[in-house]
Amino acid sequence: MKIIIKYFGPFKVLGDTLAVLRLLRRGGVFSVTATGRRRCSSGPPWRLLFFGSDDFAVESLKILEADRSGAGGVVSSLEVVTLRDDVPVADFARRRRLPVRPWPPSDVGGQFDVGVVVSFGCLLGRRLIREFPRGILNVHPSLLPRWRGPAPIFHTILNGDAVTGVTIMQIRPHRFDEGPVLSRALHRVPENATAEQLGDALAAKGARLLLETLRTLPEKAAGVREQSATGATFAPKMGASVSRLCWEEQTCRDIDRLYRAVGFRFPLRTTWMGHPIKLEDFAGSCHVTLAPPLPPPGSVVFRKDSEALAVRCKDGWVSFKTVVLKKRLTAGDFYNGYLHRTAAPRFDDTPPRLRPPSPTDVEESGPRGNVLGNP
Repeated sequence: MKIIIKYFGPFKVLGDTLAVLRLLRRGGVFSVTATGRRRCSSGPPWRLLFFGSDDFAVESLKILEADRSGAGGVVSSLEVVTLRDDVPVADFARRRRLPVRPWPPSDVGGQFDVGVVVSFGCLLGRRLIREFPRGILNVHPSLLPRWRGPAPIFHTILNGDAVTGVTIMQIRPHRFDEGPVLSRALHRVPENATAEQLGDALAAKGARLLLETLRTLPEKAAGVREQSATGATFAPKMGASVSRLCWEEQTCRDIDRLYRAVGFRFPLRTTWMGHPIKLEDFAGSCHVTLAPPLPPPGSVVFRKDSEALAVRCKDGWVSFKTVVLKKRLTAGDFYNGYLHRTAAPRFDDTPPRLRPPSPTDVEESGPRGNVLGNP
């Protein structure tokens, strides 16, 4: 392969020299401006600017940092942009002594070949995107155009998708998840997987796919394809309100999926005699034998054999082993302290906010951490 070198001045830093030597070994094409800034390379190794925030993004940053540290990698330099300095990506960057830039980054022109966005949480403008000659790539945990938006993993579980995957796409200005696709990898969703477990698996798979895409980026870019106009679905961010149960409308399967989708972050919620409570440690559907007629949805019985509360829903019974009222209680403690005193005990669908306020109402805690997914 022919090597073309355009030289206009001395290299400013040792890092540029090392990057040039690595590029020469691959037969790449590069140039150095009079200011010492290397222009866009025709092939790896690339100078990367990484945009990310949460644990999902850390997996991609880890694999890029490891590649930069090794011989023969596709990353020659790596810097990081975060929205705040208290997020997992910023913490990892500090521990690995990676340069961290505040948002929005300034003076990036001519310093980077490629941008990488993973679960960042902010739209990138046209002017910033144009500063990256090879564009900005995004790792998205779904098979686009299905589940565009900030919470694809939650919606994958909530809707019972059997197959999902990861997509590497090019960022388009002022649009979430609508850019052309460079790479995709399928992933079968394990039965009974939680959103947390699925997120961990897709984070690892997405990181590997990102590195493979960067290795052959010119070829991938040449074969880039637009997303299909059909089959697009949106995955909006989920808040604590989604965890409220409606016993008359939700089936055993609905409640199981809801718990696996959001239960690790937002405990499932209902109402007991006007007081908000949280139901934790979901134990799945169960069988309860009662003399007819069947009690209405929301009815509660204590199953001593399994030490669980069984609650009737639309098409059966589901069980929980922990209740949070004024404090965290086992199902047995809740039965002894509250349930056995009440004739025909029942959890109510009516949100507490629609009831007259009570000084004994338990305050509901807010969401723990960021919503899992790719904002």
